[in-house]
Amino acid sequence: MNLLRKRHAGITRAVTVAIAVLLQLITMFILVTLLQEYVSWFYILFEIFSIFLVCMLVNDGQDYEFYWVIIVLILPVFGFFLYFMWGRKRTNSREYRRFREVKEKGLKYKKQDEDVIREFRLLHPNKAQISRLLIHYGYPLYKNTQVTYFPVGERKFEALIKDMRQATRFIFLEYFIIYEGKIWEEIKEILKEKISQGVEVRLLFDDFGSLMINTEEFRHELAVMGVRFGIFSPIHEGTSRLTFNYRNHQKIAIIDGNIGYTGGVNIGDEYANIYERFGHWKDTAVRLEGDGVWGLTCIFLEMWEFVKGYEDLDYTKYKSLYSMETAGFVQPMADGPANNPSNPIEETYTHMINKAREYIYFTTPYLVLDEKMVNDLCRAARSGVDVRIITPRKYDKWYVYMVTVSNYGKLLANGVKIYEYVPGFIHSKTAVADDECAICGSINMDYRSFYLHYECGVFMSENKAVLDIRDDILETIEKSQQIFYDAWKKRPVHQRIIQWCLRLFSPIL
Repeated sequence: MNLLRKRHAGITRAVTVAIAVLLQLITMFILVTLLQEYVSWFYILFEIFSIFLVCMLVNDGQDYEFYWVIIVLILPVFGFFLYFMWGRKRTNSREYRRFREVKEKGLKYKKQDEDVIREFRLLHPNKAQISRLLIHYGYPLYKNTQVTYFPVGERKFEALIKDMRQATRFIFLEYFIIYEGKIWEEIKEILKEKISQGVEVRLLFDDFGSLMINTEEFRHELAVMGVRFGIFSPIHEGTSRLTFNYRNHQKIAIIDGNIGYTGGVNIGDEYANIYERFGHWKDTAVRLEGDGVWGLTCIFLEMWEFVKGYEDLDYTKYKSLYSMETAGFVQPMADGPANNPSNPIEETYTHMINKAREYIYFTTPYLVLDEKMVNDLCRAARSGVDVRIITPRKYDKWYVYMVTVSNYGKLLANGVKIYEYVPGFIHSKTAVADDECAICGSINMDYRSFYLHYECGVFMSENKAVLDIRDDILETIEKSQQIFYDAWKKRPVHQRIIQWCLRLFSPIL
């Protein structure tokens, strides 16, 4: 009965948000209609504003803005309102200025060891530019970090729960989604036990992603337990910004500063294949142990200060108490809309593509790329690099799947190999190149991850996890169906029309 009551409260919140967004669309439509019929001079004025907006977007020079140009041209006044409410950048907003201030503070805790980058440059001069780029954005390269790769979510949870039981100082958790279920109940019981032992527990979650669980009863339960929690961008404060954009999509777990996790796995039973939604849920994660955990810890603490607003933390309290010697390099990284027009993670992907010599493989649940990255992938394939991308056959959002499929054409025509995972839904977000470097994180290959969401991941090299990711992708390809260009061109006409129309609205899907 208690669980049903919580679900009912969650459903009520979800319906409320849906109604709020729908009302915004209806209000814009009515306003545009009234302007056109009764205040024609005002309507003409807004058409002029729309022309100026198009010129501004064209001069901005980003492919992401190109789609807004099309929307505004097709729907001159309605598109203007749509962009003003949901598409315009807020790089000078108080919120983003606050985020940049927090990041600036975090920089003083993240110092690059020059010997580490020098050693990496000698080993991989071709890939060293990727690390130097991330260092430029404030994400140091670390040695002495053991990396374990998990090819499915259930293995990640087994390791995470075991590590949490061993915590003696603190546990930090940051997730886009928390769902009620077996996984959350087990984690919650561990948190209760650890708090009773004096362990500090902090929990960050996104309000939109955790819409179904974030009720008054849930928050009260956390407070009674002694969990210090932060809610990213409460939806009742952000309905005017289309609440499923500008979210915190990061997934991070830190135990005692010695162990850190990231990847695509949220806290929910479907991520561990306990509950089946779309067949087998294929997801991935990495576990770091050693010096590199400090990079993830700083990313968490920066987000915590941004969300809470009033806390001024001494990060050094949460640094690892021990070090270990092991081969390899790791570079935890993060990104978000406050960085626009710079996008560290997108630039890292671009560099990996352009630096690949033999092969580069990706897994992503969504493939909604700008023209620049499409051209980079095509250029790599034409130059003889083996470029492969795995996407889902079974999808969670039909409209995004339609846009994903519409993006296959140019890639296939230029030699990029695309596979759709058949057993279920692939939520994995990985990249690997030349047996030399890899990325695992929360990053989808789409507009939202590159421009609109806060994301995180780990760039890694010279450790076994790189080859584990490569082998896992090759094994996943064996369970996938390859898409061929000739077959893609024979899609039904109605699908082509739907895909073409939806692609125009890529920035808001």
